[in-house]
Amino acid sequence: MADVLSDDGSGSGHDDSQEDVMTPAELIAKLEEAWLNEKFSPELLENRSEVVECVMEQLTHMEANLQRVKKGDAKASVHRMEIDRIRFVLSSYLRSRLQKIEKFFPHVLEREKSRGEGDASLLSPEEFAFAKEYYANTETYLKAVALKRMPPNLQTVDMLKAVPEPCLDSFVFLRVKERQENILVEPETDDQREYVVDLEEGSQHLMRYRTIAPLVSSGAVQLI
Repeated sequence: MADVLSDDGSGSGHDDSQEDVMTPAELIAKLEEAWLNEKFSPELLENRSEVVECVMEQLTHMEANLQRVKKGDAKASVHRMEIDRIRFVLSSYLRSRLQKIEKFFPHVLEREKSRGEGDASLLSPEEFAFAKEYYANTETYLKAVALKRMPPNLQTVDMLKAVPEPCLDSFVFLRVKERQENILVEPETDDQREYVVDLEEGSQHLMRYRTIAPLVSSGAVQLI
């Protein structure tokens, strides 16, 4: 697929002023990694808008390159399938994020509001606008349909309490990308001693998400 991905050089990073430029193949791999993590994580992860934007630009270049392929060329159908595959992954990634925003919107907004000044934003600007609008529309709907008919002391609702939080204690499958030592799987209790494990590179595990959430964020493990 290299000819379709980078015939015009616009996605292959020949600008010497950029130190760490991903190849098109590396860019797609980053998208697929973000997609799988988002798909299998019980909570909304940090947005990867820079990857999304780069992939969308790359798809534009790929479409343009495809137009230059001669009609009847057997490569054209293979190139079209690759473009469609990438579009599917991109759409699925964005759809997974929107579904989580809709499901956990008050908690997502509260987390965004309470993040530190130097912390990365959980939401892209577009997702933040969507979450705020969804929150406002939900409140308006509840007031119009139910709350205005309730006694005055019951005409307000605490969204943080009304909407369930993500279940961080759910179990996920993962593959280790970087070796990790002394991962605390279970804290010490009266009934058992603390349970600590080492995660070997390339190994696969079924573990509680809360335990390895920081490793997902850092890229040390990949959800599968």
